[in-house]
Amino acid sequence: MRRLAAVISCAIGALSLSGIALGASTFGVTDDHAKFARDGGAAFYPLLRDLGMSENAMTVTWDPASPTAIPEKLFLNRVVPQATARGVRIIFSVQPKQAASITRSFTTAAQFTAFLQQLATTYPQVTDYVVGNEPNQPRFWQPQFDEAGNPASPSAYEALLASGYDALKAVNPSIRVIGFALSHRGNDDPTAASNVSMSPVRFIAAAGAAYRASGRTRPIMDDFGFHPYPQASTDSIDKGAQWPNASVANLDRVKQALWDAFHGTAQPTVETSLGFRVTEIGWQAAVPQGYLAAYTGTENVETAAEDAQATIYGDLVRRLECDAQVSDVLFFHLIDETSLEGFQSGLMRADGSARPAYAAVKQALAETGGKCTGTAIQWSHTTSVVGASLSWRSYKRSTWATATVGEDVKVVSAVVRVAGKGRVSRNAIARALADGGVPQVQAVQQGAIKAYWKEIVKVPKTGLLKGTYVAAVQLSSAVAPERTVLFLGPRFTVR
Repeated sequence: MRRLAAVISCAIGALSLSGIALGASTFGVTDDHAKFARDGGAAFYPLLRDLGMSENAMTVTWDPASPTAIPEKLFLNRVVPQATARGVRIIFSVQPKQAASITRSFTTAAQFTAFLQQLATTYPQVTDYVVGNEPNQPRFWQPQFDEAGNPASPSAYEALLASGYDALKAVNPSIRVIGFALSHRGNDDPTAASNVSMSPVRFIAAAGAAYRASGRTRPIMDDFGFHPYPQASTDSIDKGAQWPNASVANLDRVKQALWDAFHGTAQPTVETSLGFRVTEIGWQAAVPQGYLAAYTGTENVETAAEDAQATIYGDLVRRLECDAQVSDVLFFHLIDETSLEGFQSGLMRADGSARPAYAAVKQALAETGGKCTGTAIQWSHTTSVVGASLSWRSYKRSTWATATVGEDVKVVSAVVRVAGKGRVSRNAIARALADGGVPQVQAVQQGAIKAYWKEIVKVPKTGLLKGTYVAAVQLSSAVAPERTVLFLGPRFTVR
């Protein structure tokens, strides 16, 4: 079996190095510059095509004060034909104007979905729609939690996405509905002093629970959107975020969250037919002294040097080309925002001059040609606990274990009575621990372990009847309790 696995692994590596299409094959930008340009994007889109890019996501805002109006219709009327003529696919990222627009009344959600239909009818050329933006962040969705401190945004957003999916498909079944577009971070703290938000993993889990509870028998999205920004622009692409947040190095964590939330339902996961799109990503770069005249204000975050940004962007292209489940990658932006309090992550500066990142991305896209030229990134779901390890210790009348996990878990520890020297049935012990209180399970203790913590789990031996026992510790994922792992310790006899 090991030899076969090794052969398969070598074959995959050989295929990837020969340049097969494994991962992201479509690149573009999330940028509104073309929409507001006087020429309607006539100068913007040739730049995209020169880079080797073919997608432009732009914001379309819905105002509940004028629910049937397309606020920027004149701009959209101008930019959509320009993009289409140059072979650039437009993606509408449709968002409510205020964070509480959808939840403020019972009618606004229906008005929003009617607006989606209006857009789809008005612009039949556009067949990609992001429904909402970063609903796990209070800047875009409120409330995040209810008065009791329970998550509120995931269920409300899931309902909106479901109705938006149905509304858009009714206009054109070929429209691809892109859901979630989640921020990479959240604090999961309803009492936080600022930025009361939800982490992507916990948001997906709660949205999946709402979907299952709804009894829906249709999907709610064709593609999943994610914004795996770095924690800081000085980070490398290999620096991960702590669970339950996620950066570009933790896309496996997000894919697992989607599997946990939706497997076995009508909503596909990335292992079936759900697309995975990076709908925003960027590293902010410092603006050299000679170019500051095009900007206003003062920089408020730590930034990368322009050469460092260029290296990161080139590596990012090559990495995501090799991710088998990532289909699209959109940089945020092509051209910097002029306010230094905003985002300076563009491949071009605000004055229109090219950063080193422009040449780096162009070269990487030309070299890869939409194919993986490195090591293939393969992922499949697990039914166990991520990153779980445990080592046993025993002394006189007590047994304990040191456990480490890669996600928050719940813990059940116990001693289980077994038959003499016969084989121990792991399945029987797992069932016994799940049942709890059955005669053969004694000294049960329950607890929890935080991700990355080393925790001592005690399994007492005192007060036991005569017989043979085995120590057992079962860990279960806090966000997906059906994912478990069972560790069995040394067998011992009470005489």
